Amino acid sequence: MPRSDPNRILRLLPIAVGGLGGTLLLINRVLTPELTDFQARSDVLGVILSALLILTGLLWQRVQPIPPEAVVLHGEEGFELAADLPAAVKLELAWASHLLLTNTVTRSLVIWYGDRVLLRRGVLGKTATVTPGPILKRVLEKQSPVYLVSLPLYPGRIEFDYLPDNTQGVIVQPIGKHGAMILGANAPRSYTQQDENWVAGIADKLENTLSQM
Repeated sequence: MPRSDPNRILRLLPIAVGGLGGTLLLINRVLTPELTDFQARSDVLGVILSALLILTGLLWQRVQPIPPEAVVLHGEEGFELAADLPAAVKLELAWASHLLLTNTVTRSLVIWYGDRVLLRRGVLGKTATVTPGPILKRVLEKQSPVYLVSLPLYPGRIEFDYLPDNTQGVIVQPIGKHGAMILGANAPRSYTQQDENWVAGIADKLENTLSQM
C-alpha cells in the first residue's frame, strides 16, 4: 500500500488557523458599527499574525515535502548464496547485504561478480541470472555508479528482470571491473547522498575480498 504522510495535517494547520483568523477579523470589522483606535490597532496586529501563519504553512509545504510513495514489491523474500564460495566470503557477503537491507531503503539486492550471481537477498525477482545490459555494461566500463531514481520511467528497465518487476529505484554500483551490486528500492527518489556513499564504501570492501578468491 502507498505510504501516507503522517505530518500532512500538521503541515496544513498553520494555513487553516491563519485563514480562519483572517476571516474572523474581517467579519468582526464588518459587524462593528464604530471603529475605535484600539480596535484598529488590534485588527492590524491580527492581520499580521494571520499572514505569518499562512506564510509558515506554505513554507512547510516546501521544506517538508510529502515523501515518495512506497509499494509492496512483487516476489518472495529469500536469501541465496553461491554454494561454492569460501566460508569467509559467504560471511562477508551476508554481512554486507544485511547492512544494506536494514539500514537503507534497499528491499532487493543482487551481487554479480565474475560473470555469475554470488548473492540474491531480500525480495527476489523471477530471474536468478544476470545478463549484462547497456546500463550494467556502462557502469563497468566507466567505473561509475548509476542511480535510476524512478525505474518505471526508464526504457532500459527491462534489463533488470532479476529484480522484482515493480522495483521503483535502482542503484548499480561497480565492484571493481568484474562485478556490481544492484540494489532495488520500493520507493522512487528514496536513496540519499549518504546512502550512495555508504553503498560505494561497502562495494570497495567487497572488491578487496572478491578479487582475492
